[in-house]
Amino acid sequence: MTVENGIQPIFDALGLPPEARVDARVPKKLLVEQGVPTPADKRAIQEGIDELQWLAVCKPTTIGVPAFVDDVREYLEIAVVACAFRPGAKAARLIELIHRAIPYPVMLVTSDDDGVSLSVAHKRHAENRAGKVVIERVVLTIVFPPKLEAPEHLRFLEALSLARQPRLDLCTLYDGWLTRIEALNAARLNGAFLATDDAASIVRRRNALEAYFLLTREITGLRVRVAREKQLNRRVDLNLEIQRREAELAAHKENL
Repeated sequence: MTVENGIQPIFDALGLPPEARVDARVPKKLLVEQGVPTPADKRAIQEGIDELQWLAVCKPTTIGVPAFVDDVREYLEIAVVACAFRPGAKAARLIELIHRAIPYPVMLVTSDDDGVSLSVAHKRHAENRAGKVVIERVVLTIVFPPKLEAPEHLRFLEALSLARQPRLDLCTLYDGWLTRIEALNAARLNGAFLATDDAASIVRRRNALEAYFLLTREITGLRVRVAREKQLNRRVDLNLEIQRREAELAAHKENL
C-alpha cells in the first residue's frame, strides 16, 4: 500500500506495536465470497477497488488488550485494513461491503481522489444464524485531505493512539476509536475537537450528530422540492419548513 495516498499517517497514528503488523494483501474475491454481494456489488468490487491490504491485527497476544465475549458480541481480534479506491468507485457501498465481509470488527482506512476516510462498525451475532455476524451502523469520518494539517486533524491523529484508548477489553478499545471518529465529525461542524470517554457526553454528541445529519438530508430534499414547485403558496410553505428545520439544526449543533 503506497504511503502517498494518505493512509500511512493514519496507520502510524494508531501507534500499534510491531507484533501487531501483518502487511498482507487481501484478494478481492474474499469480498465476493464472504460479503454475499449482489451482481451490481460484484461489479463495484472489481471495478472500484485498486488494492486491499490487511495492515495489522489487534488481539490479546499482539497488543495486550483482553478479548471480549458475551451473548451479543465476540471480539477476539480487531483487523486494521486499508483500501485504495479507483476513480469513480462507489466508496460508501464498498466500505459497507468490506465491513460485512470480514468476520472481525474492522478499523478501515480508505483513500480515493477526494481524500481519506476512516470507518468502524460494531458487529454482533446474527439472530437464528449460528456462527454468523452482522454489522451495526457504519461510523465513517467525513473525507479529509491526504495531508492532515488542520488543527482538528492533528488533534484527531493524536487521539487515535492505542495508548490513549480505553483498554478494558477489545470491545471498549474499538468503541474508543469509534468515539474519536464521532469527535472529528463534530469538530467539522463546531470547530472544536474533543476526545472524551465520558459516557453521557458521548451519547449526547452521538444523538446530536445523528439528528444533525438527518435534518441536513431533509433540508436538501426540501430545497429540491422548492426548485421544482410551480405554485407560489406551496413554495412559501416549503421555505418555512426549511427555516424550521434549520432552527432545529442550530439547536443540535450546540450539543456537539
